[in-house]
Amino acid sequence: MPALTGWRQRAAAYLPDIPHTRPHEWLRASIGASLAFLLSAITCGLLFGSSVALHFAGPWAASAFLLFAVSSGALAQPWSVIGSYLCASLVALLLGFWLPAGVVSAALALGLSLLLMYPLRCLHPPGGALAFCMVFAAPLPGEPAWMAPLPAICGGLVLVLLAVLFNNLTRMPYPRQRTIQKDDHHTRDPAPGERVGIQAEDLDQALDELGAFVDITRDDLERLVRSTERHALRRSMGDTRARQMMSRDLVCAAPETPVRDALRLLVKHHLKALPILDEERRLVGIVSLVDLLAPRRKGGRFKRLLGSLGLRRDRVLGQVMSSPVLHVEADAHAVELIPLLSDRGLHCLPVLEGGELVGVITQTDLIAALHRDLLAHLG
Repeated sequence: MPALTGWRQRAAAYLPDIPHTRPHEWLRASIGASLAFLLSAITCGLLFGSSVALHFAGPWAASAFLLFAVSSGALAQPWSVIGSYLCASLVALLLGFWLPAGVVSAALALGLSLLLMYPLRCLHPPGGALAFCMVFAAPLPGEPAWMAPLPAICGGLVLVLLAVLFNNLTRMPYPRQRTIQKDDHHTRDPAPGERVGIQAEDLDQALDELGAFVDITRDDLERLVRSTERHALRRSMGDTRARQMMSRDLVCAAPETPVRDALRLLVKHHLKALPILDEERRLVGIVSLVDLLAPRRKGGRFKRLLGSLGLRRDRVLGQVMSSPVLHVEADAHAVELIPLLSDRGLHCLPVLEGGELVGVITQTDLIAALHRDLLAHLG
């Protein structure tokens, strides 16, 4: 029986994994790859001749495949494409000075190009095919040898440009942007949600232990792990929604409410923020105690000091409120509220249903809900 199980495991390694893409993404990628390859070949054909364009058609087609089918992968980023093309061209040109064009020189060009791409962080498989093609790409009569790579590199640039345009127009962000965490507290501490659980150092160590190239950017890997954590937490918390946690008896104000009256409301009801509604009861803004005591406006240090001392209480809330307001829907899951009320540093979140303000969730409400969930698991 153990032998049979081991055989099944080995056999399963040859079977494809379940795809996590949708048919509309397949269609999007196929249309983009076809158009990009066609336009790249036409452009280079007009500039350098159709025979030259056909000579490099193979690497271009493979690059187009990666740029549109797996545009989020590390192998498909702009530097990977252009850098690999440059490496392949440089290696092929240098070998051409000492070795005649043939299978041996092509194999050397392939291996040396790969060796150069690793430290330069531009690994791109079609670059290996380009190295092979470049060995047999003789310059035109009367042209210097360094002119031979121009058509290939030109085609690569066209492919990257079209990938940037097409992918972003079809709502596929390209190239992948590095994630920069917003520092709302202006301290060196990581965001509250990143102080426990998996951290950036853990990902780096795991990648080092793997010891092999992984075709996924580190930022995408971190997003994937944290998204998995959120889904697991959401499953464990059941169906706790915003409507179950929110406060319903609300204290609100209008844009015409004087700052001095808003201060009295905050102190009387022990609130940290005050929703602002217009005449039609629509949420148009929100003010906190900080907004009221130190209105955000341009001016010198003396003017800001006067505001912090509360000497501008003659102003109205419409002049100091924050707008638009970050809010959640009544059906939002509790897990969606955690990063908003912790990492973003918000003290409360307005809750809307059908565009109407129906409640407010504070950090205290969220803590109470998490406490109830913890007691349920311990019980």
